[in-house]
Amino acid sequence: VEKYRPQALSELVSHRDILSTVQRFISEDRLPHLLLYGPPGTGKTSTILACARQLYRDREFGSMVLELNASDDRGIDIVRGPILSFASTRTIFKKGFKLVILDEADAMTQDAQNALRRVIEKFTENTRFCLICNYLSRIIPALQSRCTRFRFGPLTPELMVPRLQHVILQEGVDVTEDGLKALVTLSSGDMRRALNILQSTSMAFGKVTEENVYTCTGHPLKSDIANILDWMLNQDFSTAYRKITELKTLKGLALQDILTEIHLFVHRVDFPPSIRIQLLIKMADIEYRLAAGTSEKIQLSSLIAAFQVTRDLVVAEA
Repeated sequence: VEKYRPQALSELVSHRDILSTVQRFISEDRLPHLLLYGPPGTGKTSTILACARQLYRDREFGSMVLELNASDDRGIDIVRGPILSFASTRTIFKKGFKLVILDEADAMTQDAQNALRRVIEKFTENTRFCLICNYLSRIIPALQSRCTRFRFGPLTPELMVPRLQHVILQEGVDVTEDGLKALVTLSSGDMRRALNILQSTSMAFGKVTEENVYTCTGHPLKSDIANILDWMLNQDFSTAYRKITELKTLKGLALQDILTEIHLFVHRVDFPPSIRIQLLIKMADIEYRLAAGTSEKIQLSSLIAAFQVTRDLVVAEA
């Protein structure tokens, strides 16, 4: 993941509109405070680090850029101490501004964020702040209004595939066409996750195929899900329960994952609308209960029951 982290703005594959805006800010020397937000693995940190590399030469990087992550201490004392003293000092020989990068800013306490807004306001002359977070709602409105916001959405498969192919070529990994598809599907727009799955699968199996990718991540295979659905709709209750339990034990599947995959199938199967609505509500309940940490066995019975009730209703309507 770090080996192939983009070093320059031109190497970033996604969010062209954001990059061109940032590029223009830099070239016109009018960089505002930035707030980059979006799901993990979409290029937020890479973008700002590439900006910093473009703004400063290697030897002045240390004195001009202060990068703090969630793993560093960033309570109110740090905002009032090191951050304040870094922002308030001018560099003697270089005109231009310093850059403070606060990664995972949504992990900062309310107090620290409140202290930060004053610092940002006071030292805008010689310091620019860049906040990076996953959840915009956890950043106080006062900070949001002082920054230019950019949302980094999940990457589309069209953007991810060329980049993955580049890595595969460089590393000489054996990847099949369906293996690449599975990588993109399972990572759901997170580049870092795609690379991690690629690496672990190639190390574990040597060849990256669809089945290997699903096995490596512990995700149920499409064929397994089709079987489970078939059993739930066509077998009697105890047979379905026994077969699904056996499959879960054999493949080490989690009910949560099975539920997520079945949900996609439910949308494709042609149920009457009213019956499908009932089924989806029941599945949503089961998902909620699983998240609350209930017993998988009972929830599995509940899932099979929901499908069997649905089946009986369909038969009755027919």
